[in-house]
Amino acid sequence: MQHAIITIIPVYNHPDTMSDMLRGVLASGQDCIMVDDGSEARCAAVLDALAAEHAPRVELLRLAQNQGKGAAMIAGMRRAQQRGFTHAVQIDADGQHATADIAGFAALSRQHPLAMVCGAPVYDHSVPKARLYGRYATHVWVWINTLSLDIRDSMCGFRVYPLASSLRAWDSAHIGRRMEFDTEILVRMHWQGVPFVTQFTRVTYPQDGLSHFRMLRDNLLISKMHARLFAGMLLRSPVLLLRKLTRRRAV
Repeated sequence: MQHAIITIIPVYNHPDTMSDMLRGVLASGQDCIMVDDGSEARCAAVLDALAAEHAPRVELLRLAQNQGKGAAMIAGMRRAQQRGFTHAVQIDADGQHATADIAGFAALSRQHPLAMVCGAPVYDHSVPKARLYGRYATHVWVWINTLSLDIRDSMCGFRVYPLASSLRAWDSAHIGRRMEFDTEILVRMHWQGVPFVTQFTRVTYPQDGLSHFRMLRDNLLISKMHARLFAGMLLRSPVLLLRKLTRRRAV
């Protein structure tokens, strides 16, 4: 498989971090698609200026209304595939992720072109303890719903998608478009037999960082997602268990 990779940044009202994020992406050697997920005027103007400044290495794709991170990523992935790319790095716009690690993600993806490369955060002191410990509930549910420990961290927004299998997973199921997207698409790709590899990466929470996580709404969406996936796991459990047994025999 030819390996052609680009970075996609879904953006919703992060005007103050985008210049540095984009500079880091370009310094890594990657071209970039910025997906404006219905941002307000100030952020939209920043994105317009960055796209003009860095053309043709940077493309701006704009959604007329805010649809959620998942919808923005899928729009970006479809555009990347149309342009002939086979893989896409996802990195968040809020400045948490180390753009210097993009090269490592890309290298691992080249070694495992069929695999989903998932970031596993290495936190510093800035991480809010509630966020840190709260993630484990989702980790446990993901391990249950895949009957495996293959996905070390399903919530990290720094990853590499193999575009063909990612879009196939999206098109074959109703996957959440908002905060639940990062986790749900990984579980469904795992169900389809996509292999997973892990890349450790530094994560920093800026003290003045902007979060779009809405406690009530997003926790409800995530809870519904886990229930949906658990039901799906029960239906698929014979196949998942047979796959585990086959892998063990192969080893």
